[in-house]
Amino acid sequence: MLRPSLLAVAALTAAVALATGCGAGDDWSRPHARPSAVGTLGPGFVDRADPPGPEATATPEPGSWDGVSPSKGFRVVLLTAGDDRPTGALVTAVEEWAAEEHVTLRTVTAEGGPDLLPSITKALDLHPDLIVSAGNDLIDPLATVTPNHLSQQFLVVGAELAEPTGNVTAVDWSGASFRGEGLGMSSTYDAASFTPERCAASIRAGVAAVLNDLTGIVLWLDKI
Repeated sequence: MLRPSLLAVAALTAAVALATGCGAGDDWSRPHARPSAVGTLGPGFVDRADPPGPEATATPEPGSWDGVSPSKGFRVVLLTAGDDRPTGALVTAVEEWAAEEHVTLRTVTAEGGPDLLPSITKALDLHPDLIVSAGNDLIDPLATVTPNHLSQQFLVVGAELAEPTGNVTAVDWSGASFRGEGLGMSSTYDAASFTPERCAASIRAGVAAVLNDLTGIVLWLDKI
């Protein structure tokens, strides 16, 4: 029988594993196979004969991403900042997607302005397959950091960078469209546009694009 002190240690270890979103077999310090797309994009996602170039905007047909899932072992860090309702809706959508797709998800939350850049560093230090950003406060810090880490893929949901590098993909729509860099909030911003349906579509469409090497672009989801 385990002594009380050992039971306490075991309980603490289990709690840490749950908080980081990983099980006993998920050791991120070990290399793993390069993730790939399981399934194919449907008609109307993009024109594969003439794919969008860097910084271009594509308007995929609703549901054209539904047939794509990440391969087993896909490692994702959810990087988030802010407690507003739109950010919360995006976070919920990412968490639900990760559970449905059996993705290994860890979350890094920035606690206020001074923690924004350090939070990105924490996410990078985990060496995930993809960093998903939710929260407008992260846009300007990401614009500073992402050009210096071109081997790391980023996905921004519900906002976009003004001048993204090829490793930054964004999913946006008229009611979101925050771009940072002192540009202020878009005149079309509408918190009510962050519906569960659109937020769920944003993570699925964005991941489908990244897994198919359609990166550095903006996916516009006004049709949702």
